[in-house]
Amino acid sequence: MSDSRISGLYRLSVAERIDELQRLGWLRDADAELLRQGRHTLLPVAADKMIENVVGVFGLPLAIAPNFVVNGRDYIVPMVVEEPSIVAATSGAAQLARAGGGFRSRCEELMLVGQIHIADIPDVVSALQRIEAGREELLALANSVHPRLSQRGGGVRDIELRSIDLDDGEQVVVAHLVVDTCDAMGANLVNTICETVAPRISEMCGGRVVLRILSNLADRALVTASVRYRLNDLATPEIAAATVRDQIILASDIAGVDPYRAATHNKGVMNGIDALAIATGNDWRAIEAGAHAYAATTGQYLPLATWSADEQGDLIGRITVPLKVGVVGGNLDANAGASLGLRIAGTSAARELAELMAAVGLAQNFAALKALATSGIQEGHMKLHARGVASSAGVPAELFDDVVEELIAGGEIKVWKAAEILAGKRAQGMRGTPAGTAAGKVILLGEHAVVYGRHALAVPIANAVTADVAARGQESTLSVPEWKVSQMIDYGAASGMDAAVALIQKQLGIADARFSIRLHSMLPRAMGLGSSAAFAVAIARAFSVELGLGLDDARINAIAFACEKLAHGTPSGVDNTIATYGEAMLFRNGDAPQLEQLTLVERPPLVIACSNRSGPTMEQVAGVRARRDRSRSNYDAIFDQMGALSQSGAVALAGADYSQLGLLMNICHGLLNAIEVSTAELDSMVSIARSAGAVGAKVTGAGGGGSIVALCPGTADTVCAALGAAGFKTISLA
Repeated sequence: MSDSRISGLYRLSVAERIDELQRLGWLRDADAELLRQGRHTLLPVAADKMIENVVGVFGLPLAIAPNFVVNGRDYIVPMVVEEPSIVAATSGAAQLARAGGGFRSRCEELMLVGQIHIADIPDVVSALQRIEAGREELLALANSVHPRLSQRGGGVRDIELRSIDLDDGEQVVVAHLVVDTCDAMGANLVNTICETVAPRISEMCGGRVVLRILSNLADRALVTASVRYRLNDLATPEIAAATVRDQIILASDIAGVDPYRAATHNKGVMNGIDALAIATGNDWRAIEAGAHAYAATTGQYLPLATWSADEQGDLIGRITVPLKVGVVGGNLDANAGASLGLRIAGTSAARELAELMAAVGLAQNFAALKALATSGIQEGHMKLHARGVASSAGVPAELFDDVVEELIAGGEIKVWKAAEILAGKRAQGMRGTPAGTAAGKVILLGEHAVVYGRHALAVPIANAVTADVAARGQESTLSVPEWKVSQMIDYGAASGMDAAVALIQKQLGIADARFSIRLHSMLPRAMGLGSSAAFAVAIARAFSVELGLGLDDARINAIAFACEKLAHGTPSGVDNTIATYGEAMLFRNGDAPQLEQLTLVERPPLVIACSNRSGPTMEQVAGVRARRDRSRSNYDAIFDQMGALSQSGAVALAGADYSQLGLLMNICHGLLNAIEVSTAELDSMVSIARSAGAVGAKVTGAGGGGSIVALCPGTADTVCAALGAAGFKTISLA
């Protein structure tokens, strides 16, 4: 098993996190692809089979808490929860616990109790005696209900009898069927056993069956976990370790005598337990009910987790909590997300999942108490909120922490404020006007068809990439802060940015010179927005200015096209042409490329949204080519239609006829789907944009990931908000 210590996940994009977990071996290739495509979620058609009157599926974030060691084994923990700071706090608590050996967790038995209540009994004492005398008969009857359960080593283990006195003086007989449900939670099978056995017990008692159902007070499935935090690891820059420890112990002691505090204390425990339960498809409501009932079994509501100091002064945490969970049965098979959660957790047995769950609850309780003992809960919430806002504003890595700090200090934690702070910092750091600029591109119509000689319609993203170069000594360097790139240039590289720089310098006759190259990009990398072409154009222009080469646009375009061939194999030429000229255009590739620049009456109101997976252009172009080779006439017919759409779209775009242009974009998306370059995630993004008011929306670029473009006259803000709420980064050109 891999080491669960994974640092810096929060700094990565969703796609990068999936890639990293796959690389480290925590995600199977198939599961990583499920996450990338968004196919791990419960579909409405499946949900409709689970409950009544289904109208949709409600989403919650699925996150990963790394760093756990439980009983000597590494785990990463899937957590489904919407409250900020829980995942980060749990991960931090797990990381800190490793130094003390991690968590120790033990579950002696995993039994579920089914209850049968019998009333109107003439003689309770005699009734109890008759039931006791028929114990073997009842056990045989109970175990006949699910013979396969007994074959798997489970079954009804015992029948426990008692009587209870009601307020009106009536006595009721209670029979507890103690059932080993193996790796299933077992609610349905226990209820079936109770319903089968209840009539016979009623007959033995001479009374009336009142209730026959399981109990969610799962005190025959108690899990105990413990952890040791070394004293020296508890210190903060402002507070001594012993003070932190003693404050945590004091908070625990207060919860032991104050039920108001104990309720909040236990809520912290359940923050962790519930999140893992939901992620693995377990009944978190039953777990909650059982945990709180167990906390009150003494007659006073008590904390589930307690904290004390050992002889060495280290902090010791212990938790005992009822956890009747399952890894098979129920709706697990119907819910792809739950099955995925179990695979991520790596727990194939119910006992192991229960032991992990108790450790997660103890970790989250520690994290909450440590925050209370030091910085306070709200500070962590506000910092995480500020980080999310800074991320939404597109703040690059090298300025991220500074922008977050200013957001928190100013108290105005808004996206617009983050953008304002970022603009100010960039203005302070600029050394005059950048030497090279280039446009990004958005293809409105004609992707892939343009590779085969048909028209494509594209518009620019003005000044999307800027570049500066300066002469250097021994080594060349390249930095693109927004792409988290800062490196020495390897002139021997066969592909990638290094190879593109080497090719540009060779084309310019300066292959042996060394330079510092710095770019800024508003384009995300590999998202179908022409970033590689803009990269090449901006650098070539920067060299031209810095060295006084006087390169014209035609020469710049030719250099960029050579770089595009290096990057994508058989490019259409659209990207480099748009990057160079920065004009809307109707483009046709071929031996004599046709380029018609369009005069627009206004800038079209476009919104771009980036998916959580990059769009590998070379791979997608090759895939389309292979499929076309198998069905050439059908694909050529589609390409003919896409070319015609592009020509009609150029007329609509020039005249700002957005209703017509949007209709053509929607048709084009259907054709792109037909040639298999869209994905479930891209289709979902298109649907969100259209539902929020876009008159047209489609894949833009190579597909297979990447981006969509939406035409939004009067609705750009609404569409941006809808896509942002769904977790996608947007660029508004409106």
